[in-house]
Amino acid sequence: MVEMALLGEGYQLKKFSDPSDAYSAFTAEPSKPALLLTDYAMTPWNGLELCEKCKAAHPQLKILMLSGTVTEDVARGSSVRLDAFIAKPYQPSILVETVRALLHA
Repeated sequence: MVEMALLGEGYQLKKFSDPSDAYSAFTAEPSKPALLLTDYAMTPWNGLELCEKCKAAHPQLKILMLSGTVTEDVARGSSVRLDAFIAKPYQPSILVETVRALLHA
C-alpha cells in the first residue's frame, strides 16, 4: 500500500525487507534520501534501531515510522526523534499528506 500510494504521487522509493540491507544501501548512497519511512516491527533490528543508525550517518534525515504493534511513545526513550508517526491501519491519503508535509516543510 505504501508503494502504490507514494509512487502514484510521483515519489521515488527504494524498498527493503531487511533493515540491515536498507542500512547498507543507505550508507552506500552518495546522495542521501530526504526521508526514511520504516515500520517498527522488523528483524534483525527494529525500526528505531534502523532510524538511529541512519540518522547518525545523515543527521538531516527526516523519519516517518508506521506501526501496528507500538505507539509513538516507544520512541520517547530512544536517542532518535521521529518527525512523524502513523498508526496502522491508516488511509493512504494520510500517508501521502504526511510525506508531503515532511518533505516540503
